[in-house]
Amino acid sequence: MESVKTNSKYSSILIAIFVLSSFALALANPKTHEHEFVVEATPVKRLCKTHNTITVNGQYPGPTLEINNGDTLVVKVTNKARYNVTIHWHGVRQMRTGWADGPEFVTQCPIRPGGSYTYRFTVNGQEGTLWWHAHSSWLRATVYGALIIRPREGEPYPFPKPNHETSILLGEWWDGNPIDVVRQAQRTGAAPNISDAYTINGQPGDLYKCSTKGTTIIPIHSGETNLVRVINAALNQPLFFTIANHKLTVVGADASYVKPFTTNILMLGPGQTTDVLIHANQPPSKYYIAARAYQSAQNAPFDNTTTTAILQYHNSIKTKPIMPPLPSYNNTNIVTKFSRSFFSLRKAEVPTEIDENLFFTIGLGLNNCPKNFRKRRCQGPINGTRFTASMNNVSFTLPNNISILQAHYHGIPGVFTTDFPAKPPVKFDYTGNVSRSLWQPVPGTKAYKLKFGSRVQIVLQDTSIVTPENHPIHLHGYDFYIVAEGFGNFDAKKDTSKFNLVDPPMRNTVAVPVNGWAVIRFVADNTRCLDSALSLGCSYWLGFGYYTIGRGWSWEIAINTITSTGPAYLLG
Repeated sequence: MESVKTNSKYSSILIAIFVLSSFALALANPKTHEHEFVVEATPVKRLCKTHNTITVNGQYPGPTLEINNGDTLVVKVTNKARYNVTIHWHGVRQMRTGWADGPEFVTQCPIRPGGSYTYRFTVNGQEGTLWWHAHSSWLRATVYGALIIRPREGEPYPFPKPNHETSILLGEWWDGNPIDVVRQAQRTGAAPNISDAYTINGQPGDLYKCSTKGTTIIPIHSGETNLVRVINAALNQPLFFTIANHKLTVVGADASYVKPFTTNILMLGPGQTTDVLIHANQPPSKYYIAARAYQSAQNAPFDNTTTTAILQYHNSIKTKPIMPPLPSYNNTNIVTKFSRSFFSLRKAEVPTEIDENLFFTIGLGLNNCPKNFRKRRCQGPINGTRFTASMNNVSFTLPNNISILQAHYHGIPGVFTTDFPAKPPVKFDYTGNVSRSLWQPVPGTKAYKLKFGSRVQIVLQDTSIVTPENHPIHLHGYDFYIVAEGFGNFDAKKDTSKFNLVDPPMRNTVAVPVNGWAVIRFVADNTRCLDSALSLGCSYWLGFGYYTIGRGWSWEIAINTITSTGPAYLLG
């Protein structure tokens, strides 16, 4: 009997352990989240007028996707709009799923009107705030939404758990069709018309006409802590962000945790995200949440309006919201102090030995008009020119009938070349008085080969061609370390001593300082075997968000590893 009792006891313990283990596994088990996106025109009223606006599922902004680290997303996109469309999952590393990245005519052909396409990918090793947006023409102006990645079930945040979480998407609104805006710029060669308003969660706020009723309200209770996930989904403009009378404790950026620091002002370049904790420690009242432009380009037109939402305490008094002070539009000192406050939460695995040392100038440009162009097509800032943008004097040109990835796999010639320069073809005073002979870039779809596993450093150097300005650079499918930033021309002899190789911040988008430079490092190790049904083989992809027309606020560089051990291509 004693033996039986002992075995029964052990059996009970084993069963209990098994049940607990199964429960723990169930909690940690990754999930698959399935969604349907219908891209379609929807009547949206802003600034007193109603426009047929391209939306997802009739929502502006689009749906917020919420997952845990390790989960898989399956999103079927059906295009019922009259424009081509693709969706980019901004900041997702896309390990082994390069075909799901989304840049039109780069990793995929667009989804034609009436067509559909299903994106499937797993998010691993990333936690925090990302977002998704259209990657076709200027549909991104209204087709976007938040992508929230929480820790694996049962795992905590590296900071005290907040009482609530709130997503704030900053955007730009044109009182017209954004596609018409960009098409007009393409026809005339001039800069695109500036936006008519900025928005917070799709609403301009009560400082604009006909906008008071729809102003976004963020409720909060005294004593609570709120995790606020701020996303700059604006198409072109870096933005300052603040909340009246409240300190902002920064805890994350671009789905990477950072050493917490406290500030009154955030600055987010287009595509960047910042996670902050706010404590409801003020008298119950209404406090404006406000955002407006950081404008670093001299004498360039910009939208100088201010968008607002309201942080409203429970049982707050019925008074006008308190307005926070905002920096001057060109306050680069605040931007510099803010960007230099970021450090990785822990010691970083930043490459210390470099295999590929690349130097890319980024700047605007002016193309001389062809002789057969009429004056109405040559409305650049100087007579007889058209606006463009370039890197290392190359203005990237997208294919128009086949994606670059498909062209490589099938060996289709004439789509891209492999002669993108690793450094500027001509060395010059990048931030000084640049000769007009260097203002006209060469158009092309060029690539630079990288070996798989290369440890890569890229110096991103702003130029004063036409005008210097703060440039956002985004890396598709990758995070990178920002090891240094500075002003003037990068000097390897003296500036290398400024590199932080211990705890530099990890980002997917860097705001290159106006009249300055930034240095990023990463390892080219993102191998992605593509679905055999797509006949695209094994590859990986990374790139920078990009436009060549207008002022060229964002840029495209891409790296594509053709096989798990084959070469990579950097497109500029």
